[in-house]
Amino acid sequence: MQRSATDVEARELLEFTYRLGQAYLACGEQTALVELFLRRVATARGARRTRVVAFPTAIFVTMETDGEERMTLAEGPLQNLRLDQIAEVYTLGEAAQAGSIVPAEGLARLTEILRRPARFGTAGVIVGHIVLTIGLSMVLAPSLINVLAAALLGAIVAGLKVLNRNRPLLAAPLAVVAAALVSALVYLAIALGVPLVPREALVPPLVTFLPGAMLTFGMVELAYGDMVSGSSRLITGFVQLVLLTFGLAAGALLIGGGSADLASDPVVLSVHPLWAQWAGVAVFGIGVFMHFSAPRNALPWILAVLVPTVAMQRLAVTFVGTELSGFFGTLIATPLGYFIQQFFRGPPSMVTFLPSFWILVPGSLGLLSVKTMLSDRAAGVDGLVTSVFAIASIALGTLVGASLYKALTERFGLWRLQVGRTGALFRRARDKGPAPPAAAAAAAEKDSAGGAGQVKGD
Repeated sequence: MQRSATDVEARELLEFTYRLGQAYLACGEQTALVELFLRRVATARGARRTRVVAFPTAIFVTMETDGEERMTLAEGPLQNLRLDQIAEVYTLGEAAQAGSIVPAEGLARLTEILRRPARFGTAGVIVGHIVLTIGLSMVLAPSLINVLAAALLGAIVAGLKVLNRNRPLLAAPLAVVAAALVSALVYLAIALGVPLVPREALVPPLVTFLPGAMLTFGMVELAYGDMVSGSSRLITGFVQLVLLTFGLAAGALLIGGGSADLASDPVVLSVHPLWAQWAGVAVFGIGVFMHFSAPRNALPWILAVLVPTVAMQRLAVTFVGTELSGFFGTLIATPLGYFIQQFFRGPPSMVTFLPSFWILVPGSLGLLSVKTMLSDRAAGVDGLVTSVFAIASIALGTLVGASLYKALTERFGLWRLQVGRTGALFRRARDKGPAPPAAAAAAAEKDSAGGAGQVKGD
């Protein structure tokens, strides 16, 4: 039995709990899981009858310590976190759920994580955005003119993001300004005779503004019955698409284009070699690693999830079409992210999982559909319906993939043990350290299995 917290420790625990919840929400985590994690943190420190209600914009926490009930209400996160910060938040959360860190130390570490600068500095953020834009352009249409245009537009958007850094209240206007500038430059280049296709030139520079993950997690939360959180995320994502579309329309009109120009694509003969598209996947992964400051040694794991995800999606397109292909992509990405985290001590699954969302570009479908609606309402509505099916398929793939991972790890216990030992061999070879005792390895595997089985029953 753990000792009851003192009055000071109780106040620190309450503050640490809601601030950790804010950090989880800033990572994009589902509200149901945020509530579960925070209850575990409070229970690990001896607080009983803890109740947590989390929304994307607010957190309610009540807990009982020393016979006294304490309550707090906190606003939602005011900033989005980079991949290195996401990894540190999940590491800190795991330690807090295990009761191995006191609230005061947790608050200090959390403050340090949120204030930590980008690993590669300002130059790395800009270069990374250019690289990921080039990579996505190679995936969509790997022609020389598209790659050059992507590099230029990616650099401009990256510069705008750096100038607007640490100003979360100006994030929405920044998306409009960036979309207007990109649209104006693209249609100006087309007017001057540059053979660009708007559909392939507009999306890559704006990919980091697309709310694909927000829309998908909103669908997941609706599937779990979280009506308020799911609806708010869906509405927020749709509003962000509308703002981006407004920027695209404004940019086209600034150079004398009409609404019809927004949906029309000039006929351009371009060659899309297969090797260039797969090279684009690797380039995109490198760009994500740099721009979002992924944790050290995370790049191989990011690519290990990206490549099979894209491969499965491309294969599914051949048999079931574009709308349902996202289901099969995330069906691979979800369990693979958990697998890497659980058995090979890789980065948290959210770190390897989010780049898969960005390369699947679920939000771009809706963006282009809303854009098309400006000139052809019927075609735009039809495109929005297609986008809904695409996002729903990705959300369903996330749910089924997580359930498949849980079922496999619970059903094949011996298989789990063998994979865990294989991962230990890889880690020992990497670290060149002595082999751990067999008893310690077995105990670690037992603890891991117990933690995985606790998710449902907590």
